[in-house]
Amino acid sequence: MKCADGILRTGSTTDIDRRVKEHSRKKGGGCTRCHLPAKLIYKEPCLSRCEAQKREHQIKTWSRDKKFALISHNKSALHELSKSHD
Repeated sequence: MKCADGILRTGSTTDIDRRVKEHSRKKGGGCTRCHLPAKLIYKEPCLSRCEAQKREHQIKTWSRDKKFALISHNKSALHELSKSHD
């Protein structure tokens, strides 16, 4: 999610529609609650909760630029940022 002030938040859930509604009603995480409105700008499916949590952790460690490369599906930038920051 991207908050009103530009902060990117990464999370995982079993029900994306419910979770987005919770955030919009200030029932989400503390950070998004304080930085509304927040907008869902990227999602990807995972086969299991464990896989989703691992992916969430991985993305949370990335730079802002690398996250935007993922969001925009810019594979070449994602590859370059992976070489210089991982």
